[in-house]
Amino acid sequence: MIFVAFLIYIGAHRKVFALLDQRSARIQAELDEARRLREEAEKILAAYQSRQREADREAAEIIASAKAEAERHAAEARARLDDYVLRRTKMAETKIAQAEAQALADVRAAAADAAVAAAEKILAQTVKGKIADELIARGIAESANKLKVN
Repeated sequence: MIFVAFLIYIGAHRKVFALLDQRSARIQAELDEARRLREEAEKILAAYQSRQREADREAAEIIASAKAEAERHAAEARARLDDYVLRRTKMAETKIAQAEAQALADVRAAAADAAVAAAEKILAQTVKGKIADELIARGIAESANKLKVN
């Protein structure tokens, strides 16, 4: 007890209280700093989360835009393909029609040549002489002209 009284007499308790107050102040300052750092970290986290949401939104917009662009290109390609098929079909139909017309003209020409040859042969066998030759030549020319024109 004497020792305690001696410590009180020399003011040791004030120094202990002062040290405790300093320690308390230091702990309070550290708590304040920790609180400030936590608030700062929360602000940074909120900013990053906001940026993340913005990046996600932009990515979704880019994807939607890319899909729309791809669909537009696909529609254009289908339209070009349909147009190409239509043109090719018309071209084929035109060629077929031309081939039919040419075949018909060839058949008519062959029929005319055959008719002329047959008429010439029949007339040559039935009609004789100079008159026959003249009639045959004239008939052949007329027949050939009529058959080739039609």
